[in-house]
Order: sequence, then structure tokens, then C-alpha cells
Amino acid sequence: MAKSYVKFEVSKEVSEKALEAVRLAKQSGTVRKGVNEVTKSVERGLSTLVILAEDIEPEEVVMHIPTLCEQKKISYVYVPTKLELGKAIGMSVPCSSVAIEKAGEAQSAINEVISRVTGKAPEKKESEQKEKKPEQHAKKEKKEQKQEVKE
Repeated sequence: MAKSYVKFEVSKEVSEKALEAVRLAKQSGTVRKGVNEVTKSVERGLSTLVILAEDIEPEEVVMHIPTLCEQKKISYVYVPTKLELGKAIGMSVPCSSVAIEKAGEAQSAINEVISRVTGKAPEKKESEQKEKKPEQHAKKEKKEQKQEVKE
């Protein structure tokens, strides 16, 4: 029986790629696990990708997460079982949901999952755009300094 919070089907390849992204992000990035932490991460707009298990009981526990992700324009994907998700994050117990905040080495896997789920390339986050602005500002300052030296 399909759960009411599962809004679309995910192929086995995509769910495997999502689990791989979780493993990589756990090693080199930042991840949040569990419904409460994932909800906070999504509400604050920190998440890059949210992964939900399809076998959550009772389903009301995670029902709000897909809607919240859509409101915040954060991509989400489903994996078949919470046991697989728990193992991917390095836990010996099942885990219902995971949010990847900082991708680390998992960025390419995350981009692939997002493009397969949404059908388009992932958008750059505001935080990534803000990180580039100081670099541009520094370049501008160097250019101005060079002009002053010439004068």
C-alpha cells in the first residue's frame, strides 16, 4: 500500500545514488538525521537534499516534510526502507529521514539525484552565491590597488 506522503516513485538507481550521497556527505560534509533535525534544517533553508524512507509508521510523523521542502524549494527523494537509510548514515538503527546540509564530496552525487528527480539541473543556493561575492570583491580591490600604484 502506497503511503500518502510518498508523492512520486523513485527508481532503484536513483535511491541507490541517494544513499551513496548520504554516505559521502556523512564522511566529508554535514548531515542531519531524524524528523526533528530534518524539519529544522528545511525550515531554516540549510538543506541541499532531503531523503525520506518510504516505510515510516505512522506516516503522520513525516507527512509535513515533502510539503515543507516544496515551499522552501528544496529537493527531496525517497528510499525504500528506513533500515537502509540508517545504515547509509552509519547508524545501527533505522532512520526515517536525513537532510544533507553541506555536501562535501557528495556534491556530484547530489546533483545527479536532483537532476533525475526534478528533470532539471539543480539551482545554486544563495549561500553558494554569497561565498563567491567576497572573492569578486577581493579581485575588485586588487584591481583598484594596482591602479593607485600606477598613478
